[in-house]
Amino acid sequence: MLNLTEQTFTAEVIRSDKTVLVDFWAPWCGPCRMVAPVLEDLAQEFDGRLKIVKVNVDENPNLAAEYGIMSIPTLLIFKDGRKVDSMVGAYPKPTITSKLQPWLA
Repeated sequence: MLNLTEQTFTAEVIRSDKTVLVDFWAPWCGPCRMVAPVLEDLAQEFDGRLKIVKVNVDENPNLAAEYGIMSIPTLLIFKDGRKVDSMVGAYPKPTITSKLQPWLA
């Protein structure tokens, strides 16, 4: 999984030809650490159809503000350069998978 910055976000997310799941997180966030292995599993499971990237909100506050990130973890789903869905909080793999399914076709 790539760790994005404000400088790399547009190229990796907005211009991506794949569905992108963006994990807004911080190292001090317990729920963020809980969801990380789930995202790693999903990255392997949907390899080739889904790109999963991470944005550290402490290091990229402008990006967090631009997308209205008020709580972490926040997962945003992008398809064809636009945000199509979101989840706030740490969810189990089946819940995240069901949110992703419509965007992976």
